[in-house]
Amino acid sequence: TSLLIGGIATVIIIVFGTLVGLLTGYFRGPTDMILRPLMELIWSFPVVILGVALGTALALGGIGPVKGNSLYIPAFIIGVVFIPYLGKPIRGEVLRLREQDFVEAARVQGMGSWRIMLSEILPNLMSMITVFVPMMLAYAILLEAYLSFLGAGVQAPNASWGTLISDGLAYIQTTPTYSLVPGAMLVLTVLSINVVGDGIRDALDPRAQVRVRT
Repeated sequence: TSLLIGGIATVIIIVFGTLVGLLTGYFRGPTDMILRPLMELIWSFPVVILGVALGTALALGGIGPVKGNSLYIPAFIIGVVFIPYLGKPIRGEVLRLREQDFVEAARVQGMGSWRIMLSEILPNLMSMITVFVPMMLAYAILLEAYLSFLGAGVQAPNASWGTLISDGLAYIQTTPTYSLVPGAMLVLTVLSINVVGDGIRDALDPRAQVRVRT
């Protein structure tokens, strides 16, 4: 359950974070004036507090046809909370790329804005996005565990590592493995994802390779 929610949330983060970063960085002007303050607003809240607030509200009423105990609710919450953490770096990189010569050459050739973004700018963002994927996945799994532990994430009859840790606290003196085993699995999973992410970053960052050689 934790991996499923983390995976869905990561897809939401990557898709919408990249889209928001592209739109605000390339078009600027009114688009940037509308979307950037929204990202700043989400960014200003601690992720756990914002996640608990949204999780508690949506668990009561759900989202349209989606019931409050659906696994899509915490996945949606986590995805929305972390969009600025990808959107802001993407925006900064797009602001740099849009001034490059190859983008100006595409404009001279008559390419439209959307075609330039998708065929010229987006491919140059793929290394950055690839590095962010394992990072966002690890953050999403951790936040899901936080929310579920506090009762604002996965709802019964579903279970996750966070709910297992929370339920096991009642037996911590008699059977500590009820909390320790899911906690250990959570730690090992996040550490494994971070190790993979570090390897991907080192492989895609030429400056990191130069530092290692020197």
